[in-house]
Amino acid sequence: MNQDRDKRDGDRGDWVFHRPVLEHEVAGLLAPVLPGVVVDATFGGGGHTRRLLHEFGESVTVVAIDRDPEALANASALGVAVVQGNFADLGRLVAGVTDQPIAGVLFDFGVSSRQLDEPGRGFSYRKEGPLDMRMGPDAPNTAAQIVNEWPADRLADVIYRFGEEPLARRIAAAIVAGRPYESTSQLSAVVAAVIPAARRRGGHPARRTFQALRMAVNEELDAVSAGLEQAIQILRPLGRLVAISYHSLEDRIVKQRFARGATGCICPPDLPVCGCGKSAELRILTRKPIRPSAEEIEANNRARSAVLRAVEKVAA
Repeated sequence: MNQDRDKRDGDRGDWVFHRPVLEHEVAGLLAPVLPGVVVDATFGGGGHTRRLLHEFGESVTVVAIDRDPEALANASALGVAVVQGNFADLGRLVAGVTDQPIAGVLFDFGVSSRQLDEPGRGFSYRKEGPLDMRMGPDAPNTAAQIVNEWPADRLADVIYRFGEEPLARRIAAAIVAGRPYESTSQLSAVVAAVIPAARRRGGHPARRTFQALRMAVNEELDAVSAGLEQAIQILRPLGRLVAISYHSLEDRIVKQRFARGATGCICPPDLPVCGCGKSAELRILTRKPIRPSAEEIEANNRARSAVLRAVEKVAA
């Protein structure tokens, strides 16, 4: 998730539009696999790609992927291969543009700051806009379809699971009672009215509900699982996978998949010869997840929830 900025970066001598989260750490983790091809599977504002190109120059070849055609509009100016699509289809998308071994894959999950800050995209509970929330045109539903058509129990499950909202059933009932909805402000007001004042200390009362709806609209957790699997498959031996999460559910999927891939023989320790035939496919590079420094959070508040994990594919 990147924070917009419109000023010239004096250290790089070019115009940058986003401040990528944990950019120094990402570059450091990918440096050992270069020269080679790196897939930026969540191009967004292009901040991480710009950092890689600036630091490594011709040593890195970037393939930029994003669901949002607006995000990719500026990618071609960087001289990188551009592919519109969902990283859930990562293997197919990458195969369509290069047959070179893949040295690294980067995921920066979640919604971009540009999408959040643009009212017409419908992500914001603070700004008037249509109930859309699609990251790309491939999303099967808009937020309007979900809140206006789904039954209360299904809405409640989504809000509880993806938003981790304890008042999910009360909110879902209020949403159903207030149908139909056309704008983000209408929905935000209905949700806010349900939340008692004592529970409003954690930010805007509609934040969790809007987050849950966005994740449901874009089927984000399914995409995370599918994208990780395909990234591991396409990586060359000793290639590296870096994943930045902003939500506990995303991070849990990453953590568990990395741990599963790093597990070798599971036979009882007293068995003289391995009988399971299982060997590790991954080596974990971040025994403790990397989080932004206090200085980075002060400069970019949206980095506060970021968690970075990285693995290296074990040589065959």
